[in-house]
Amino acid sequence: MEWIAIIEKGFWAGFAALGFAILFNVPQRTLFMIWGMGAIGGLTKFLLLGFEMNIVLCSLAGASFIGILSVYAAHNKQAPPLVFSIPSVIPMVPGAFAYRMMLGCMELAGTTSNSQTYLKTLAETTNNGLKAIFILIALSAGVAIPMLVTRKDTFKRIKSNEEQE
Repeated sequence: MEWIAIIEKGFWAGFAALGFAILFNVPQRTLFMIWGMGAIGGLTKFLLLGFEMNIVLCSLAGASFIGILSVYAAHNKQAPPLVFSIPSVIPMVPGAFAYRMMLGCMELAGTTSNSQTYLKTLAETTNNGLKAIFILIALSAGVAIPMLVTRKDTFKRIKSNEEQE
């Protein structure tokens, strides 16, 4: 595992998140936090991939980390958690798997003669499509669950309860 390559991928994931944040016109006070969360989420994903873990679980871990951090960042910067989590998680969307699935679908539509080639292409297309779907489910669950868990009590209320005790 090359540590420099993993750190570099995390660094650029932060800039991709920053680009999406600027595209979505988020408040300027949130930009540095979004870059940091995108970098940390990407770093988490690529670090776990370096240990040869499943890509779906790696994406879930990175998105969960972003989801947890976005709840804290929302309190500190007085902005909704979605302002932080959505741009930060977009660089982890599985575009390559979806692209390969679409190419496989087009190839399946044109294949008529060789059944071995057809079955191989069908298996690869199904594999890429299922990976893309499960990664998207993992990303959405990783971002949504921390927000749903902490929705009952706000951090301001939790903090004021700690101060009273």
